Amino acid sequence: MNQSNTASGRNRLAHICASSACDCGLTRRDMLRLGALAGASVAAPLLAAGDARAQAFKGDDQPVKIGYLPITDATPLLVAHGRGLFEKEGLKAEAPRLFRSWAQIVEAFVAGQVNVIHLLSPATLWVRYGAKFPAKIVAWNHLNGSALTVLPEINTLSQLGGRTVAIPFWYSIHNILLQDIFRKEGLTAVSAARGAQVGPKEVNLVVLAPAEMVSALAAKSIAGYIVADPFNAAAEIAGVGKILRFSGDVWRDHACCVTFLAERDVADKPEWAQRVTNALVKAQLWTRDNRLETATLLSSAGERKYTPHPPRTLAKVLAATDYVEYEKAGVVVNKGWHQRRIDFQPYPYASYTEQLVRAIKATKVEGDTAFLNALDPKFVARDLVDDRFVRKAIQAAGGPQVFGISADYTRREVIIA
Repeated sequence: MNQSNTASGRNRLAHICASSACDCGLTRRDMLRLGALAGASVAAPLLAAGDARAQAFKGDDQPVKIGYLPITDATPLLVAHGRGLFEKEGLKAEAPRLFRSWAQIVEAFVAGQVNVIHLLSPATLWVRYGAKFPAKIVAWNHLNGSALTVLPEINTLSQLGGRTVAIPFWYSIHNILLQDIFRKEGLTAVSAARGAQVGPKEVNLVVLAPAEMVSALAAKSIAGYIVADPFNAAAEIAGVGKILRFSGDVWRDHACCVTFLAERDVADKPEWAQRVTNALVKAQLWTRDNRLETATLLSSAGERKYTPHPPRTLAKVLAATDYVEYEKAGVVVNKGWHQRRIDFQPYPYASYTEQLVRAIKATKVEGDTAFLNALDPKFVARDLVDDRFVRKAIQAAGGPQVFGISADYTRREVIIA
């Protein structure tokens, strides 16, 4: 890369960082805040507040209060709001609230300040079984949508040995898949203290806010990061990083974020939960057929300015036409999978949840993980997920075939690191 291109890329990068209205990763402080939620003295007041808010409304009178982070994973929630799909279902919807971190969104969710959120699929395990907050996955938000982005001079995984790579959260599909591909390469993920020596076959993992990842890569304080888009696309456009591997090229058509509802709303307001899910399913169906329009709707140029990202960056993700070029370049390993950079289908497969539980147990995760040892994959698939609403919504939208889902709502998980 010549100096003029580098300068131009840094100018674009400065604009990206300056325009980012959020810090959507989890810092060590966030980890402590989340950990504190597991304590009764911290959780009880939040739970009481959430119960009081929920009881203030009966049935469908409860407004839809969305909490989200400005990543493409939130697309169905924002499209449903932007296109008035909740209102068409007979619901009231407040303006979605943008949060700075996963810790903030979980706290607000527990307290009932928001009641429809998207959350990292492994993080739902922590919320329900670690913090013991009763909540249910009612749908998937999307398929794939994440990537491992590295410095331009890095061409192989082995070159990450002895270096630092950022992840957005320990309980994330990003962390799980990254460690999968590291193991295949003979690399070991570690979490080294500041200034500690990292071996040539070790990769130091750090939790970093997605909004900080692009600038950290440009400054070469990290060698790479794995995160949801559009932060991978932003690094590509700025010329400070390149895709080394797509997450969907490791775990075929995996879920990253899911729609999470409090169990009190699912149990006490089933018609409300159904109508919320109907709107989200319709939003995904519309997005599949209107990808460029979706990019504009979610962008800083859109009427509601849901995210700080420009249309070009979001279009590179949502309306990608260059996936075949990644295949030609060898970035995509599993070329017969015929995937999109991000896609949308709402059904939460039991096979995925079962494999997720097995996978997180084999993944290095910081913090108290004792609760994971007691989790049975089949039990979690039944207990964590409530698919009643999404099945009805899919049927009303035209049936499983409109999303490419099998009629029996089953599939085989394919993971090839």
